[in-house]
Amino acid sequence: MVRGALERIERADRALGAFAEVWEDAAAERAAEVDARVAAGERLPLAGVPIGVKGRHGLRTAGPLVAAGCVPVGATAVPGPGTPWRTWGLGAHGRTVNPWRADRTPGGSSAGSAAAVAAGLVPLATGSDGAGSVRIPAAWCGVLGLKVTNGRFPSPDRTGLAAPGVLARHAADAAAYWAVLSGAGPGRRLGPPTAVFSPGLGFADPRPEPLALARAAVDRLADAGVVRLLPSGVPVRLEDPAPAWLALRGPGATSAVRGPRGVNDRRLAALFDRADLLLTPTTPDPAHGHDGPGDRYSTALTWAFNLSGHPAISIPAGVGADGCPVGLQAVAAHGRESVLLALAADAEALTGFRAPPGINYCTYI
Repeated sequence: MVRGALERIERADRALGAFAEVWEDAAAERAAEVDARVAAGERLPLAGVPIGVKGRHGLRTAGPLVAAGCVPVGATAVPGPGTPWRTWGLGAHGRTVNPWRADRTPGGSSAGSAAAVAAGLVPLATGSDGAGSVRIPAAWCGVLGLKVTNGRFPSPDRTGLAAPGVLARHAADAAAYWAVLSGAGPGRRLGPPTAVFSPGLGFADPRPEPLALARAAVDRLADAGVVRLLPSGVPVRLEDPAPAWLALRGPGATSAVRGPRGVNDRRLAALFDRADLLLTPTTPDPAHGHDGPGDRYSTALTWAFNLSGHPAISIPAGVGADGCPVGLQAVAAHGRESVLLALAADAEALTGFRAPPGINYCTYI
């Protein structure tokens, strides 16, 4: 398994730029150790699964996966220094490209992780999400991207905005990641979750195509009985989180943090008292070029949930006229990752996984 992943990286990554470093020797040694442990009778839930880890320091947070038998094969690309828009990556062979269209960004900052998973180089890659850095590249590369509940696991981010996450092609792989990380088994299903769809959370203005594709994905889920949409009633209206998020990232938190954050926390608590899921487009825009997004924040629909701490997932919603995917974001109450993963599994069963053009895939067992 590990040898196959390394061979795919060797063939494809010069054009893709998904990896900043590839650890051939260390991966081969670790794979041999896993083989020896399995031969000795040890049961490892993810024995021999090759993974990418986000950035050159990603091994620090991959301990539970390595203990479960995963084999890190390299550090995935993140943006280089001095990049105000963290929506692209810098790999060993240059900028990271979107596997669907090389002239488009894969999103960021977990750019290399998303590209490596979408291109079939590895089945699983770690990420971290401080404003949408797992969910945005998942949406634009057509894969799953889960951000876990903030504060549930250690994070080096002093602001508390960043949380661990994972990028995966299949819901079962994301669920396996979560089982290892949390020690939790599959969630118990008691019927379809109730859901509320919000086009823009009351302040964002998504472009027509990402919004239409997300809404169509919601309708498919509802028609199939995967979710039960609640009547529109009072629309979801959050305060724009931008001032609070930016204030937290600044030299010190101010009242700009407390006001919008407190309002949104109360409104989200009331929403999750009546619904299991909040559904939105993952991004307000489709994937942009490598010159940046212009004056629109790609994080408009994601970073509210870094402030509030709610777990969130991006699942593929469809492919736009430009040939690039967009995502549907689902948000759940604190600690309800199992609801998000169940939704991802049902959505995948409905639509399957669609590969980027020209990418050859390996079936992982």
